[in-house]
Amino acid sequence: MTTTPMLDSPATPLARPRRVERLVVGRPTSDGAGVKLTRVLTQDLQRRLDPFLMLDAFGSDDADDYIAGFPNHPHRGFETVTYMIAGRMRHRDSAGHEGLLSNGGVQWMTAGRGIIHSELPEQEQGRMEGFQLWLNLPAKDKMVPAWYRDIPAGEIPHWRAPGVDVGVIAGHAGSGDGAVAGAMQREHTEPFYLDIHLDAGARFQQPLPAGHHAFVYVYRGEAMVGETAVPAQRMAILTQDEAADGVALATGDQPVRALLIAGRPLREPIAQYGPFVMNSQEQIFQAVEDFRAGRLG
Repeated sequence: MTTTPMLDSPATPLARPRRVERLVVGRPTSDGAGVKLTRVLTQDLQRRLDPFLMLDAFGSDDADDYIAGFPNHPHRGFETVTYMIAGRMRHRDSAGHEGLLSNGGVQWMTAGRGIIHSELPEQEQGRMEGFQLWLNLPAKDKMVPAWYRDIPAGEIPHWRAPGVDVGVIAGHAGSGDGAVAGAMQREHTEPFYLDIHLDAGARFQQPLPAGHHAFVYVYRGEAMVGETAVPAQRMAILTQDEAADGVALATGDQPVRALLIAGRPLREPIAQYGPFVMNSQEQIFQAVEDFRAGRLG
């Protein structure tokens, strides 16, 4: 990786940034009615990256890869966070919510005790690109009423410094008096969801609570995360270290775009059957029965 002189972001310097524990290559798959995507955070990583259950990345200029979308399907027991980099997707659900997710916007949905929704493209050509993250709910909140919020691009706060632009979807960016609060906050999982844009030769440091599980997903360019080069379409799982105080990202001679996602683990049992995520098999059986009987959503 070619290096150039760095532009410092004016945040409090980290004393001990986290290291990269390992790099993960996503698994190509399809979901919905045949939408092609890459499953980056797979089910075998749910314990390691608790409270996060799944991260899907999708991106294509070929309408055949996305045009069928995600027709009506159920969810129970967690939250979905859909971040649209490019394209238009219409959301409708059984609670009466409807919204158009478009360039730079976020849809945050709490499935809670149950919801049935659809996500269908409103374009027949052009690029569709984005991410869907599944965030677990604590046991006490798994049966809360369903909830939904559309966050247009213009409502997402940004933290900026020379060569650095961070979209703050959840949590906060920066530190101290210069910190910028995100569009969303969650009490129990305390998630960070940052979209970090770095110019060539820039670097960015983000403080994180030592107990949070954290990862970086690079989707443009190649980033240095600590001392490890992380190429595009790779997830870097960050080490757990009680003495660590955050994560440091830097670029070489090319710009970088990356997601930094972190959250406080729930450390509760995880039982999953497709779109239902609960704490026991008995609760899963009940979710399936409720769905078949028309009681879900």
